[in-house]
Amino acid sequence: TNPMLGHRGCRLGVTFPEIYDMQARALAMAVVRNLKTGVDAQLKIMIPLTMSASELKLVLDRLKSVYDVSLRIETKTDSKLYKLCQKNTKWGTMIELPRACLVAKTMAPLVDFISFGTNDLTQTTLGISRDDAAKFIPTYLEKGIFETDPFESVDVEGVGRLIEMAVVEGRQANSALEVGICGEHGGDPQSITFFDKLDFDSVSCSPYRVPIARLALARSRLDRQKAKRKKWGLSLIHI
Repeated sequence: TNPMLGHRGCRLGVTFPEIYDMQARALAMAVVRNLKTGVDAQLKIMIPLTMSASELKLVLDRLKSVYDVSLRIETKTDSKLYKLCQKNTKWGTMIELPRACLVAKTMAPLVDFISFGTNDLTQTTLGISRDDAAKFIPTYLEKGIFETDPFESVDVEGVGRLIEMAVVEGRQANSALEVGICGEHGGDPQSITFFDKLDFDSVSCSPYRVPIARLALARSRLDRQKAKRKKWGLSLIHI
């Protein structure tokens, strides 16, 4: 009954690929129409809940083919517009499962970007469903099992270690890989500091949390610069 597990995400796309085909065609039509009217449309297509390179490749191969055919139909003989549509489209995947973090180095070469779905990654790593977590997390906080609610501030020791592994190994396999995060943790100052240390390219969060996220990132950058200056200052004194 947990909607975060089971027959969902790209698994639905594997068993019923027509659903994804329809979405790919719609996206192609939208990009062409926007670029025709002068809108600088930048499209990112992200495959959710992947767990292996073979699964990701299967979905991507079909989607890219459908998307390409749709673009050619929509742009007709306008090769310049067709190339612009391709240039403005990036393909990626959502990292929401522990296994995806562990095999990120095999998935990274297949995509332009990855985004960590930290809500689901927290659920699947800790084995805790957000559906009933509120019933016992307050007790865990009271008894000191959790220092903070793992759905509010990222569990650096566990979930964070998986994220770091995926980022490091993913970038080693694909130096141009863009890395981001989406979910409630994207608006949490403590979590943002952790993501910034890993040099994330983007953070996505609820609109009302955007000011907090910007302030947290600015503070994190200032702290990093201060630490760097202090490090160089100590080095010079040592010399």
